[in-house]
Formats: sequence, structure tokens, C-alpha cells
Amino acid sequence: MAFVILAVIVASASAYEQYLNSQKSVIVLATTTSTYDSGLLDYLIPKFETRYNAEVHIISVGTGQAIEIAKRGDADLVLVHSKTLELEFINSTYGVHRIGVMYNDFIVIGPASDPAGISELANATEAFKRIAGKGAEGNAIFISRADKSGTNMLELSIWSKLEMTPSNTTQAWYLETGASMGTVLRMANEKRAYTLTDRATWLSFKSQLSNMVVWVQGDPILLNPYAVILVNPVKYPQRNNKGAVALAKFMISEEGQSLIADFTRAGETLFTPIARNIGLAKNLGFQDQEQELGWYDAQL
Repeated sequence: MAFVILAVIVASASAYEQYLNSQKSVIVLATTTSTYDSGLLDYLIPKFETRYNAEVHIISVGTGQAIEIAKRGDADLVLVHSKTLELEFINSTYGVHRIGVMYNDFIVIGPASDPAGISELANATEAFKRIAGKGAEGNAIFISRADKSGTNMLELSIWSKLEMTPSNTTQAWYLETGASMGTVLRMANEKRAYTLTDRATWLSFKSQLSNMVVWVQGDPILLNPYAVILVNPVKYPQRNNKGAVALAKFMISEEGQSLIADFTRAGETLFTPIARNIGLAKNLGFQDQEQELGWYDAQL
């Protein structure tokens, strides 16, 4: 009888161990609507999940909201694009191991009629100045995400260069939405308005935007680098730090970087990888790229 009981216990323990081993690691990634709407994550994440027997839950919001979610301890890592907010996240010790993953660029789009006359410009700041001037005359509209996203932060920095702080309450031509990039693009198309967007989301929605044209691109201030940052495991020991490290390592691995480089829409590459191009990463604001890359590569 004792032998039978022992055999049952051993079998039960073995079954429980197999059960534990079969359970997927759940990783919560807070990221921007631009990475989500572009389709990049639908392309990238399933490959990671299959390889690592993991399940990635994606929270798609603006950069500011993504970081706030992480600060509350409701995510394991973030993939975002606003250097100012990223460094605040790191310096406040909520986030650790910031590393550059990729970049694309922003573009200024507007109605085909171009009432602000920005078609010949390569300078985004001058384009904003002309849009504001024509807006004040009642001849142009600008739509802002107004959501503390990376896109919104860049837009506000451009207005700041002009010593302007437009708002719904003071300028009729300036519309604040608090909405995702996709929603803003559809509104701009409907209202024949100008807006600032990342190229990846533009390409994803372009077929729906019959009234819109890319007018300003190529200005260095429009470059748009993305960082991955882990939630600090000391502050949030309940989070899945091991899974977060694995996902970050996959994104910056040679395989992950190659997958990012190969991702296209309408025949155009949406993101350029930078994780292993130290010089380029530093030029885009990741001064500790080499050290962080070494740290990630050393993790098992």
C-alpha cells in the first residue's frame, strides 16, 4: 500500500512539473500606437512567442501613457519614442536599461490644396509657422494628438521653437484630440487639415486618406528613434523581469534587427534597426548604447 501511495505521489509531482513547464510566460509590453498600428508587432511578436513559449500582452497607447502604466507597475517593459520622457522614466528609477531599437521619421501631411503653402519646404519649423499664420486667417487647420505621445511631444517642441503654445481655447484653427495617430489621420483627411505623423502609421493608413499628401519630410528634427526600457525589478519584483529581458534581447538581437529591417508596407521599409549600429544609435540620443548592448548580450 505504501508503495502505491508513493507511486501516486511521484506521478502527481511529475504531472505537476510538466504542467508548470507547459505554462507560457506572460509578458506585458506597453508601447505606442505607432508601433502597433504599423503592423510591426503583429509581424514580430508571434515569432518571439513561438520561440520562447511566451504570451505577450500588448497595451497600445501614447508614449506618455505607456510610461505611466509602467510606473504603476502594470507592465514589464515599454517600447516608446520620446527621449525626454524616457530619460525621466530612467532618472526617476522606474525604468532600467534603456537601449535604442530602431528609428523611422515623422512627416508633415496636409490637404492636397495646401492652403498654408508648405509644399516647397524642407524645414518643419517653417512649415508650422506658415500653418499657424494661415490658421489665424481662417484658412488652415492643424490637428494635434494632444496626448503626451512621442508624436505630440515632438509637435510641442516645434511650436516651442516658434515661441508658441497653441490650444483649443485660444486658437480656433488648432484642434486637440487626445486620440491615437490613426484617429487623427482620419480626422485630418475628413477636415482637410494638417498634422504631424510618423511615417509607419501614414503608410498603414495611406490608402484611406484620399485627401492627404506628404508635404514636409527629411528635416533632421523629424527623425524618430524608439527605445525599449525594462521596468525596474527592484521597485516591482512581482513583474516578469525575466520575460521582459528575453523580449528586449530578441528585439535587439541580430535576428530581431533583421526582421525589423525586412518589415515593409506598400514596398517601403517602415523602420531602420539601430541596436547594433553603435555610432548611429549615439547620434540618435543613445549615449550608453554600447554598454547597454553588452549588458543585454550577457543575460542568459
